Amino acid sequence: MSQQAVTANRLRDGQVVYLAANNGWSDRLADAAVADDADAAKALLATAEGDVDRRVVVGPYLFDVAVETGAVRPLGQRETIRASGPSIQPDTGDRAVRR
Repeated sequence: MSQQAVTANRLRDGQVVYLAANNGWSDRLADAAVADDADAAKALLATAEGDVDRRVVVGPYLFDVAVETGAVRPLGQRETIRASGPSIQPDTGDRAVRR
């Protein structure tokens, strides 16, 4: 099994978020808690599902990641796009490069 993390969308504003090690949510992939085995992955997803019940996030799921030199990197194209922000109008929004 590859390493996995949990992503969802924050219900308040639709922002892509990642379940962090403190069981909170972060909009930074770098903060994502990473599971090294199936049991740890199930535990992360169960925590996320609790936040669905509390109406904090919607649609949580596991996705494959690699941790390289301390940085979390998504392995799939979808998650790479989600981590970098909207694919339209990249000069606007939360992840736009500020000049």
